[in-house]
Amino acid sequence: MSKAPQVSPPSSDEAAEAPDKPGDSYVQSFARGLAVIRTFNAERPEQTLTDVAAAAGLTRAGARRILLTLQTLGYVEAEGRLFRLTPRILDLGFAYLTSMPFWNLAEPIMEDLSAQVHESCSAAVLDRTEIVYVLRVPTHKIMTINLSIGSRLPAYCTSMGRVLLSALSEQELDATLDATQIVAHTPRTIVDRDELKKTIAQVGAQGWAIVDQELEAGLISMSAPIRNRQGRIIAALNISGNVQRKSAKQMVKAFLEPLQQASRTVSELVARRG
Repeated sequence: MSKAPQVSPPSSDEAAEAPDKPGDSYVQSFARGLAVIRTFNAERPEQTLTDVAAAAGLTRAGARRILLTLQTLGYVEAEGRLFRLTPRILDLGFAYLTSMPFWNLAEPIMEDLSAQVHESCSAAVLDRTEIVYVLRVPTHKIMTINLSIGSRLPAYCTSMGRVLLSALSEQELDATLDATQIVAHTPRTIVDRDELKKTIAQVGAQGWAIVDQELEAGLISMSAPIRNRQGRIIAALNISGNVQRKSAKQMVKAFLEPLQQASRTVSELVARRG
């Protein structure tokens, strides 16, 4: 089996290099604070001041001021020389989730869909070159990595990613692919850019996507869009399964109709609320 991609957030070095700084309105100290927060992850749940400074690209003095500020606000706690995030940091992500119009609308429909097809069901949004999981109803463990809310995967080789990429203009899609590190996760991964763009265009035309073992051997995923009142794609809904249970053709035959019905239902609810 090919090595699965990492789902940890972008490195803190990337975080420190904020793109498109908007001149005088750019608050560098705030950006540095976010860079410090992003240094903590599953591999680095606890860090010393020196660790944080190095990972965020800051001086020890600068990192110390930010850590102490976060500690005063309750987002960081210290034990001896080690700093760690507190559960209060979840407030930041939860504020985003609760602001999404389909958050509490999609979850029960996804639960019903998962119960109907007996496979895992997820929803994700596009963040530049990656998809970010915002809802998940797991059943079988189908990947070597543990997916949860906040997990990230590359958009170009995932079914939800291709649905979301299909909503971009040609210029936006080109810019996104330019910024994407396109690699073969498995022998089936589409890495030719022209073929990838053709596949994404087909997804847009047919209104759904299926990815057959391009991200990880044995993993098949099928997705449909969630739209707002204006018809704009704001998220994608998927069903994931294992090739040992159903082939890609069998998944389309068995699951496409209930998947599309679920995505239409969520979209209708979002439109009514919006």
